[in-house]
Amino acid sequence: MASHLTLAAEPRYFRGASIQSRLLGFGLRHTVRPLLGAWAHLPFDIFPPNVIEHAARLLPVHEGTMWRSIELATSSSEWLQAKGVSDIHGGNDGAILYFHGGAFLTCGLNTHRRLVSRISFAAKQPVLNVGYRQMPYEPISESVADGVDAFRWLLDQGYRPENITIAGDSAGGYLAFSVARAVMDKHWGQPAGVVAISPLLDFDSTNKQEHRNADRCQTFPIHALAKLTDVSLRMDTRRGVEGTRVCPVNMPLADMPPALIHVGSREVLMADAELMANRLVAAGVACELQVWDRQVHVFQAAAAWVPEARAAIEEIGSFVRGLAAREAAATPPVAAPARSSHRPRATNVTAAQL
Repeated sequence: MASHLTLAAEPRYFRGASIQSRLLGFGLRHTVRPLLGAWAHLPFDIFPPNVIEHAARLLPVHEGTMWRSIELATSSSEWLQAKGVSDIHGGNDGAILYFHGGAFLTCGLNTHRRLVSRISFAAKQPVLNVGYRQMPYEPISESVADGVDAFRWLLDQGYRPENITIAGDSAGGYLAFSVARAVMDKHWGQPAGVVAISPLLDFDSTNKQEHRNADRCQTFPIHALAKLTDVSLRMDTRRGVEGTRVCPVNMPLADMPPALIHVGSREVLMADAELMANRLVAAGVACELQVWDRQVHVFQAAAAWVPEARAAIEEIGSFVRGLAAREAAATPPVAAPARSSHRPRATNVTAAQL
């Protein structure tokens, strides 16, 4: 089995796993992973109601967060501002376009509102949290179309492309890169950057099956990802989607904006994160790959009680603020004061040490 890709850029490794994060991993390994394994072995497609999205209405957000519903052409989204964060009418030129994860099958605005509110607070920017259409009702191409529509909404509010950071977790990471590519192909301009948290970036499972993390992931059994690929292809066929859908790792990348990719050291999706980082850097695009020691899939969502999650969100905030500072410096006289932020200790170590 291939153990690790030779990366074009050295990843940053964040060492240490708290008791809270290890308990979270133990819980996922003995609940979510076996459920996904059972689903993957079913001889037919079954899509239970999105119960988790309805239950998540009860989850609290970051203190002082405000949000309002936004009705786009084909999806419901929400405009969210953390405490002390202004929008363009208050002089804040930057905004984040966010896509939730959930394998294109589950989750939504409710499940991710708390995470998005923390990212808004860390980045000091408002967020358009997109409730894009999902399978089994719509194919992934329609999810991407909803993301492009959401980007257009931000432009209509007065935000410039170069001040919009596109972010997402898991399947939302797929959308973050795909929407960035789509808006540039429409000649709307280059976004400020892309943030991808534990992203699914390649529906071809070959690299993941050969990766050293194929059986180490605490959330996903490898055959569940293969099942997801089959489901997405059948959906494309049923809806008459023409041509082959191009995954982010296979897109033209030379003109992409800077990217930050987060992944846990034992995630099966590390194969996608490494491949994307390799191809971005090889194409001349700035990309920082951060690998978090023994952290689970999208551990950032557990920031209420996992310290590494809070540190990771601060890293995201620092990245987004850095993009804003760079753009301000490149566009005088609209200069913004330099902002400093605490960056958690990171060490460069080999993957085998994690």
